[in-house]
Amino acid sequence: MSNPFDNEDGSFFVLVNDEGQHSLWPTFAEVPAGWTRVHGEAGRQECLAYVEENWTDLRPKSLIREAGA
Repeated sequence: MSNPFDNEDGSFFVLVNDEGQHSLWPTFAEVPAGWTRVHGEAGRQECLAYVEENWTDLRPKSLIREAGA
C-alpha cells in the first residue's frame, strides 16, 4: 500500500495549527481537530512550495514567544 502523502498526482491542502506548524494533507482525508486549511486544494508540488515560502521558522510559536521574552 502506498503512502497518500507521497502521491505526486494527488490533491492536497496545506494545514496549519495554533503553533504555526504546517502540514501537507490529502483532500480525501478529514482535517484533524486543531488544524485549519490555509491553502489548496492544489497539487502536491504547489502545496509544498506554499509551505516552503510561508513556514520559514520551524520553531513552534510558543517557543518563539519564549525566546523573545
